Amino acid sequence: MKKKITIITIFALLAAALPPVMGENPYFIGVMISVLMMAALSSAWNILGGYAGQYSFGHAAYFGAGAYTTMILLSQFTLNPLLSIFAGIVTACIIALITGSIVFRLRGHYFGLASIAVAEIVRLSVLNFDFTGGAQGILISDVSLWGIDLNNKNPFFYGMLLVLIITLCIIVYLRTSKTGYYLQAIREDQDAAASLGINLSFYKNKALLISAALTSILGSLYAVYIRFIDTTAVLDLRLSIEIILTAIIGGVGTLWGPVLGAVLLVPLAEMLRSNVIGDTLVRLGIVSETSVLGIFLKENLAHAHVLVYGIITVLCILYLPKGVLGLFRRDK
Repeated sequence: MKKKITIITIFALLAAALPPVMGENPYFIGVMISVLMMAALSSAWNILGGYAGQYSFGHAAYFGAGAYTTMILLSQFTLNPLLSIFAGIVTACIIALITGSIVFRLRGHYFGLASIAVAEIVRLSVLNFDFTGGAQGILISDVSLWGIDLNNKNPFFYGMLLVLIITLCIIVYLRTSKTGYYLQAIREDQDAAASLGINLSFYKNKALLISAALTSILGSLYAVYIRFIDTTAVLDLRLSIEIILTAIIGGVGTLWGPVLGAVLLVPLAEMLRSNVIGDTLVRLGIVSETSVLGIFLKENLAHAHVLVYGIITVLCILYLPKGVLGLFRRDK
């Protein structure tokens, strides 16, 4: 455990040094914020999906709960951002308790479908409430915290990094704790775990609450970072799927798998959105800009990142069942 904490500390120090080293380039910092956020989201999901074996497809609900609670409190009551983040955690945990009491009665793909249904209920509810802004969303113009310039991206970089480090430390602790052993027993065989006296409902809900709380913090930070949210930005099913795919591709049920998955997939998605790949192929003369393939890449590649995620996921399932991390070590 001490060795893993040491590695996490080194990782944190190296990551914290990136903004000064890169000259505080706004574009680079923005990409790194996305990497850290997705790594933390996937790691938080990994507590429930990887260690407890409960593949939730509704984590966007907890992300959105944190985001909307924070934005509502900031826009209508000008509450301190830290207090609004705490309120977001409470909201997400309440949703998680309600969700857990319902969906944990189901198993396998029925559980996955039920988690999607809960997330959709949350999304549609937000769309039809006036105080959430409905389909128009919520916009805030200015946020202040103890004199810190929140118009700068650096505070959000370090905020996302801090949440990621906390999440990794929680996972390290869980892996060697009684709760962690119980969760892994539930993942391997729920009936056998129940026969040994493990309270399935209690430990599943415990994992869900931890995961939901961490996810809501990230939702709150993201909302303050972009200053505008709507259901498409923070409650979309696609977000839940991207979180899961990041863990699967990196290595589900491992400490560093979700981090590796985010490091690989987020920059790839950014390159696809900005059409860097297509432009590079044209500049190298591999593809003609006026050819059918060149026109297709220019018009469609920017919207193809989810398709690329899917192809990579299929390849990982077929040839790398333990994720990319499995190439380096068999046991993480």
